[in-house]
Amino acid sequence: MNIQSMKQLDNGVEMPRLGLGVYKMTESDIAIQAITTALDYGYRHIDTASFYANEKEVGEAVRASNIPRKDIFVTTKVWNTDQGYDQTLRAFEKSLQLLGMDYVDLYLTHWPIKETFVDTYRAIERLYDEKLIRATGVANHHEHHLEAIAAKANVKPMVNQIECHPRLTQFDLREYCAEQEIAITSWSPLARGHLLEEPTLQRISGKYGKSTAQTIIRWHLQHDLIVIPKSVNPSRIAENMDVYDFELSFEDMKNIDALNLNERTGKDPDNFSFE
Repeated sequence: MNIQSMKQLDNGVEMPRLGLGVYKMTESDIAIQAITTALDYGYRHIDTASFYANEKEVGEAVRASNIPRKDIFVTTKVWNTDQGYDQTLRAFEKSLQLLGMDYVDLYLTHWPIKETFVDTYRAIERLYDEKLIRATGVANHHEHHLEAIAAKANVKPMVNQIECHPRLTQFDLREYCAEQEIAITSWSPLARGHLLEEPTLQRISGKYGKSTAQTIIRWHLQHDLIVIPKSVNPSRIAENMDVYDFELSFEDMKNIDALNLNERTGKDPDNFSFE
């Protein structure tokens, strides 16, 4: 594997396995600088959302990079208050305008709002049929959400973006998605930094001469997960991609797996409300 390594989605589209998450990058100059730095270092996958309020900055950084648009994979998402069939189509149009792009590589339902998530995905299917997106997907969907979509969908989701890290390994959901050929993207892959001082991870990292963050990112990659660590710090952005000169042993992978406590840093998709 290397920074150019791709995960082939169910429709044949290739998605970079490592990307930059841009959640909470709300200051325009800082967001543009972080994305520019990542692109300069070789990242080719930027993960945003309408809720992050930085789609405009993503578009500006991509255009300023002089990297061909086709070589950069852009993910964005429809927010909860914009869900439903017609509302999703309108929300996508707004996202496309803010990005200043002709298409988006991957469009996701951000959270499975009970009353609307199936219709929201139907709208995403339409965008796919109209070639306005290259791949369809969802985020934070449990197995029962995916089954409800499958009952009505003509095209199944190609990606499910979920919270995943060594304290929340999501093995059952990952296994189900693998059976359905749905790729997994891990958000909060470092558990919002809560795992950086974890003794087992520090011990394993020391064996390889790597940071804890690098070890965790490598764990994601070796589990065939797409991973989108977030940072605005240039040295951290560089560090997060410096994970291709070592390989975790089978034993170390299992020891990291054993850290699972089903512990979330975010909300449970089955137990939340968004006002």
